[in-house]
Amino acid sequence: MPAIRAVVFDFFGTLTRSVQRGPQHADIARALGTDPETLVGVLDRTFRARACGRYGSAEATLRYVIEQAGGDSRPSAIRAAMPARVDALRADTQLRPDAVSALTAIRNRGVRTAVISDCTHELPAFLPGLPVAPLLDAQIYSVEQGVCKPDPAIYLAACAALDVDPRDCLYVGDGGSHELTGAAAVGMTPVRLAAPDLANHLVFDADTNFAGRKVRSLTEVVTMIDSVPALV
Repeated sequence: MPAIRAVVFDFFGTLTRSVQRGPQHADIARALGTDPETLVGVLDRTFRARACGRYGSAEATLRYVIEQAGGDSRPSAIRAAMPARVDALRADTQLRPDAVSALTAIRNRGVRTAVISDCTHELPAFLPGLPVAPLLDAQIYSVEQGVCKPDPAIYLAACAALDVDPRDCLYVGDGGSHELTGAAAVGMTPVRLAAPDLANHLVFDADTNFAGRKVRSLTEVVTMIDSVPALV
């Protein structure tokens, strides 16, 4: 494995524990006059388009989703639901117990860190308030980039923000969005996080055929870094 200057992480299911939609999503559906299962179906089938920012602002995106689900899409209703939408995504998000310690250890070794997430508008609204935020040198969101993984542009955006060559980067992810094969295609060294809790993770377009390196915890990423020299 080449020397490492940076580690780029996926967010949901990687820096966080397994994610499932919690009860607050159903509350939003009912408040906007639609069936929760219908809303989930719309959220699932539009995820990639929403994560690429295809429907515009956060408010415009929620309006589109609620229209598709047959709910109350009046501007006043959508505006009132916006804070609840952010709160629902935040409630679904639990950082891994070793996320802060692993990121701290990586940075203490002179290695830069970043996150790349296929996400909708809500994550950029709340990630900056999480304990991992000060430990990330760059935060790359698909909804702001206009592309999702495995598009090369999203990986290269992280490398540009970190001022590193892709060949000097580890990419760590659970494998959603074909992210591991995408990372390999731009020259990064991909590593699958195969944590036990991910059996129940909400994932789209999983990298099911990936046969590369695996770790079972974020702490093991630190051990992997220690096995090769870092470029500082």
